[in-house]
Amino acid sequence: MRNFDSMRRAILRAGSLGYMGAVVPAVSFAAAAKKGGAAAPGSGMFDVRAYGATGDGKTVDTPAVNRAIEAAAAAGGGVVLFPPGTYLCFSIHLKSNVHLHLEQGSTILAADSPKPGDTTGYNGGTYDAAEPKTEWDAYQDYGHNHWHNSLLWGEDIHDFSITGTGLIYGKGLSFGAGRNPRGDYPVYIAEQAGVGNKAIALKNCRNVTFRDFSVLKGGHFAFLLTGVDNVTIDNVKIDTDRDGIGIDCCQNVRVSNCTVNSPWDDGICPKSSYALGYARPTKNVTIANCLVTGYYQLGTVLDGSFKKFPADARAFGTGRVKCGTESNGGFINITVTGCVFEGCLGYALESVDGALLEDITISNTTMRDLGCGPIFMRLGSRLRGPKESTKVGTMKRILISNLECYNAPKRQGSILSGIPGYAIEDVKLSNIYIETVGGGTGDDAKIVVPEIEDSYPEPGRFGVIPASGFFLRHMKHLEMSHVEIANQTPDARPAFYLSSVERADFFAVTAPRNADGTFALHDVKDLRIGWSRAAADTALDSVDSKVV
Repeated sequence: MRNFDSMRRAILRAGSLGYMGAVVPAVSFAAAAKKGGAAAPGSGMFDVRAYGATGDGKTVDTPAVNRAIEAAAAAGGGVVLFPPGTYLCFSIHLKSNVHLHLEQGSTILAADSPKPGDTTGYNGGTYDAAEPKTEWDAYQDYGHNHWHNSLLWGEDIHDFSITGTGLIYGKGLSFGAGRNPRGDYPVYIAEQAGVGNKAIALKNCRNVTFRDFSVLKGGHFAFLLTGVDNVTIDNVKIDTDRDGIGIDCCQNVRVSNCTVNSPWDDGICPKSSYALGYARPTKNVTIANCLVTGYYQLGTVLDGSFKKFPADARAFGTGRVKCGTESNGGFINITVTGCVFEGCLGYALESVDGALLEDITISNTTMRDLGCGPIFMRLGSRLRGPKESTKVGTMKRILISNLECYNAPKRQGSILSGIPGYAIEDVKLSNIYIETVGGGTGDDAKIVVPEIEDSYPEPGRFGVIPASGFFLRHMKHLEMSHVEIANQTPDARPAFYLSSVERADFFAVTAPRNADGTFALHDVKDLRIGWSRAAADTALDSVDSKVV
């Protein structure tokens, strides 16, 4: 017992109950529990099997799992152990000061939700009821407004963690829609009573750590964290059919060394919705050393086979890092570095519901086989929020550097667009290389891109753009240095299209020179181009329409 207690104290000192940056020692919790006596008084170890769990994948183990968690919480905290086995569960209730450890070979399996018209569910069980409707439900979709109808959920808890190399498999969860375009599992309608909608959901929590486990098919969200502060998500693998990690109205968040395959929705997605009933910014977030992709068939990232979708598959290839679309509270102090994008969409920064999107730094990114341009910035006026307080937001002080992109699509380059009267400000792009498939035509170069000020902010809604590289509209104080656009096949569009841009500097820019020029200028003030292979040195105070 003495050796076991010493090991447990070392684990707690290392931070397994939520202290950020900690590493849980590579020891067998199961062996320790067996040696020390599972759930022995004062041991701090609570083996779910000691509380009646079978782990046979057929018996519903939710009551036993919740008893173990309650016992750990009642003892003032402890480690709830999942030894190897498959634990079929409905809603698991997370508690403060409780650490869940998933041993290698352990799986928490989401039981089947009730199908349409069924009220009893699998073996008579159902997921916890979604929270009652509120007056602000209309400001974001159903999944963002509810947490209790999840496989694992916690509200107003603190100092909680999940670690270990086991698996959370959301097989019986709804992916949030009333249809299944993929046809690979039953349809569960999220709004139906008793249906599970998310793998892990937390609301108004603090001091939370997730490390080393995997999530397969996580429902509408593999992680939905709303109003959660002091969060670490490290070395987690997610292979899912909707959103990977939703970071909503959260502050002091670190996401690192994660792999997210989410072909039908976003990979890592800071949000700032109105789901808490007030506008709260997502602030002080670091996303580092992650792979995001929409390339691979569900499950093949986790099993290591990495099978790409066939050409005729109905996969959207989303899988990106995006701030938005829910954007009421704002995004402040966001850093993304060292990330790899493959077979997905590019970065998206979106303020369309009144958010202040400010002080963003993105660096050291490689991208390949994208479905749209590598960078999308949208300041818009959807304004989905309380009418009396929701006004157009801001987007300013954004630095993007050291970005390489191969095989960007012809249809769309990068789009950075405010709306009339509301400009994106203070953007600096440097050390960027983008190779596109090319192929744009002369007719494409004449396209007038719609403003769609109040539309859902998605690159595809703009259609084909009249630039092979960057479409820049309603911007102030733009600087590009050491940026190169290359096309695999000739492209008749200019590399850069500027409209309603004030004070723009292009330094050491390289791009193909078309017969008409490289820069299409429309209502541009205070432009400088220097030391560039894309165009001769140019300085213009004001120009209505010109190509240089």
